[in-house]
Amino acid sequence: MSAEKHTRGAVSAVIQPDRPDTAGAQFFISVTDQPALDGKYTIFGRVSEGLDVLQKMSETPADESGAPLTRVEIVSVTLRDTPPPEPEPFSAETPVDLARYRAVLDTSAGPITIEFLPDKAPEHVRNFLRLAEAGVFDGTLFHRVVRGFAIQTGSLTGRPPLTEKQQKRIKTMKPEFNDTKHVKGVVSMARGDDQASASTSFFIVTGDGSSLDGKYTPFGRVIDGMAAVETIEQTPVTGETPVTRVELRGVRIVK
Repeated sequence: MSAEKHTRGAVSAVIQPDRPDTAGAQFFISVTDQPALDGKYTIFGRVSEGLDVLQKMSETPADESGAPLTRVEIVSVTLRDTPPPEPEPFSAETPVDLARYRAVLDTSAGPITIEFLPDKAPEHVRNFLRLAEAGVFDGTLFHRVVRGFAIQTGSLTGRPPLTEKQQKRIKTMKPEFNDTKHVKGVVSMARGDDQASASTSFFIVTGDGSSLDGKYTPFGRVIDGMAAVETIEQTPVTGETPVTRVELRGVRIVK
């Protein structure tokens, strides 16, 4: 036994009840955190890739005893060296390089094209590009609409579960406050009370956002598709929540 915990992805040896010396060829993988197993089973590995596959396997229909109704098979096992870490995308580009990219938001109200401001907020631009490239924004909602102020999207609540690759792209951002004014069409990162809590959620200003200047990080502006922005802004709301689903289907990065 070790101090390792049965958190998601832990690989442990199967033993017979109350016989800790019976571990053999069988093993199990924790799909969710299982603290009740800590100190009772030997963890000898962790899943480094394929947690999304593991999740799908755990959802296989089973009978009352837990046996799968359809065959789920280990086809083969390959031993390999630990692969080198993948370089983060968009890390090598200079601000001039980043400025050549555009993001086309495919929304249920029509396309919206954004140009970036890497001279003002380079790390926020890199973060947005990485999230978009991994499909993190796909299926998110315009969950907040304040007429004459802003429309907001990018929250992970209500979107399909993230893949393992997508989860690795999620991080919080230190602010890059700059002199860009929050005027109509400007794209800025949402955050909580902590100035360094911006993550995936962002908003498009639709009116006077001067109260946000110097407090939130603008990193882009709409250069095409303001008609779609205005359509979203006019959607019926309860409070600030749209009554009907307004979706960001995906984000396409073009040069």
